[in-house]
Amino acid sequence: MTIERLQPGAWNSKAVVTGETIYMSGIVADDKTVGIKEQTEQVLRKIDTILKAAGSDKTKILSSVVYLANMSEKDLMNEAWMAWMDPKHPPARAAVGVELTPSTLVEIMCVATK
Repeated sequence: MTIERLQPGAWNSKAVVTGETIYMSGIVADDKTVGIKEQTEQVLRKIDTILKAAGSDKTKILSSVVYLANMSEKDLMNEAWMAWMDPKHPPARAAVGVELTPSTLVEIMCVATK
């Protein structure tokens, strides 16, 4: 079985593809000066781009984990998530409160299929 690494860096790849499965790293926003809803929107756009490069799209996400720096902002994150997600293809999803790097309010990992 082959392994394809998308956007490999010094310490991780944005995604690793093997067979029909896409394993995505935790994706964060580039602009850390905005609020959680805007950071979530940035992350979701990046996820769209990575999935497209892997030959997939958001309707094929199997599971997702959303890491939040502040669980009290979950509703704002959900506003961006619900506007983006295809309601006919919702993935399994968990949201977890964690300590993230400074100014990072949200980080999202996904597993998808082609």
